[in-house]
Amino acid sequence: MSRTALARAYRPRRFSEVATQEHVSTTLRTAVQRDRVAHAYLFCGPRGVGKTTLARVLAMSLNCANRTSEGEPCGTCDSCERIWWGRTSLDVVEIDAASNRGVDDARDLRERAMYAPSEHDRFKVYIIDEAHMLTREAWNALLKILEEPPPRVIFVFATTEPQKIQQAAPPILSRCQRFDFHRIGTADLVTRMKEVLAAEGVEAGDDVLLPIAQKADGGMRDALSLLDQVLSFTEGTPAAADVRRVLGLVEDELYLELAGIMAEQRAPAVFDFVAELLTCGYDLAEFYRGLADFLRALLLVRLTGSPAEVRRDLIDQYAAAAQRFSPGDLIRMLSQVAELDTDGRFRKSGQQQILIELLLLRFAYLDRTVALEEVLEALSGAASAESSRSGPEAAVNPVTPAPPGREATRDRVPGGGSTDRPAAGRPSAEDVPTSRAQVREAPVDRTSVKAALESPGPGGMSEPLDHGSIAVLTDEPPAPATLDFTTASRAWRGLLEEGHLTGGLGVVLRGAELSVGEGRILRVALPPGSPAHERIADPRFRRPIEDALANRLGPPLTVAFSVAEASSPDPASRRITAEGARLERVRHLASEEPLLQAAVQEWDLELLE
Repeated sequence: MSRTALARAYRPRRFSEVATQEHVSTTLRTAVQRDRVAHAYLFCGPRGVGKTTLARVLAMSLNCANRTSEGEPCGTCDSCERIWWGRTSLDVVEIDAASNRGVDDARDLRERAMYAPSEHDRFKVYIIDEAHMLTREAWNALLKILEEPPPRVIFVFATTEPQKIQQAAPPILSRCQRFDFHRIGTADLVTRMKEVLAAEGVEAGDDVLLPIAQKADGGMRDALSLLDQVLSFTEGTPAAADVRRVLGLVEDELYLELAGIMAEQRAPAVFDFVAELLTCGYDLAEFYRGLADFLRALLLVRLTGSPAEVRRDLIDQYAAAAQRFSPGDLIRMLSQVAELDTDGRFRKSGQQQILIELLLLRFAYLDRTVALEEVLEALSGAASAESSRSGPEAAVNPVTPAPPGREATRDRVPGGGSTDRPAAGRPSAEDVPTSRAQVREAPVDRTSVKAALESPGPGGMSEPLDHGSIAVLTDEPPAPATLDFTTASRAWRGLLEEGHLTGGLGVVLRGAELSVGEGRILRVALPPGSPAHERIADPRFRRPIEDALANRLGPPLTVAFSVAEASSPDPASRRITAEGARLERVRHLASEEPLLQAAVQEWDLELLE
């Protein structure tokens, strides 16, 4: 007993039934309705997205005896039935270019196209599938007929690799109307499969259809073929386990187990895990594809909370696994997965097991990313706690610098004992933290640093502070004695970006060279021949710039404008460049933030910005 496959039985017969290709179907239907059909079309897109289907629907619509006013074919007349089921038709011909790719085949096609349509049809339609397989000579044989086609003859070229046509015959593209077909989304595939199952009288949930849609990778024909395969395997309602068994998909539980191995950095367990995969008969190529989907799902769960690609009954387990990794770690792992199959290296390899084991070992040994803000916050919190505990003691027993010739001082402690302390600026090996955990236990003691600054001189006697001599800080501290060129550069860029400069100065001043000299002198060297020099000489233009810079950098400030010369700059000044400004910011940040400096020394970090 013959049976029609689901992919053929439920193939669309109308423009409106084609899934997710409305930009193509609507254009073709309107062209038929308004009699504006082109003589040649080029359909490009992945396999199974409706290229040949729409070509058939177009041929049916052009030759339909009962076409609707909207341009839709009836699908029931003799012409529609003959075209749809691929029966003998003199006017609608489908050609496989993979097996008819030579110049002789193209010449034969050109000769047949010269004849008028038969009495049954109004148009002759030639559907050439896999058109990128045609040779350069075959394309050259078709160039003339595509440029001056006979009346009522239409060519439809379908291809999955349009770039090959571009390489073989670039003039072809200018003679065709090109339509790019989209991949069909997972949600649309699931919806269509539910409609097919409803027509077949079968029920299935998303946990069954979602793996099929993901396996189909955007192809409707592939999805319906896989669904047909699953229905043939099961009796009655299919289950998720049946789908994974038929399609050879790796269980989600195995990926979650792998996530635990990676999070706990149990590298030896990687070999047992891969051995279990092989024992269960899983294809490593399928595992590799599923690994990328799993890591992507973890990243989506980490960032969005509940992506549509994850089964609802596993959301909590995915969320728990995702919380064990930072988004940066997941992105790095996804990048390594993508790099493994560069140029098909993994699929072509004869050592897939070794490649998978090496990849998973890198995941297990992957250094976890830590936000610098969290590190500084932890160090700052530990330092504050230590200061609150040792504050009174630090005030009574300040750190005493070691005199020349001695390694450490001996401070008296309660009970008559003493303790050795290393000399200032030379911490002992016991005091240097050796792990991340010890950073919290041995933070930078700001109270001790303060006590050291207030420690007495060589006499060793501490005098009480004279509170009357303490100066009261004002709200606006005085400007520094020297001008920092990083701060000056930032102020100059801010002045130019605000757009308040009149007379077009904001544009011409962008090419100026900025430098700082001794004291608080800011030199602005204008390019030779710049029209800004004459304007700067006018106090009406110069004073607003000087006032704005003084407000940003603080008085006193001297702004000196000049014209740049070819001679070398003043050695006492430093030219501001992007790299110099970046390095200066790094040095300034490290010097002003002792906690950051401690983190850099502890973990051998490199400050980039």
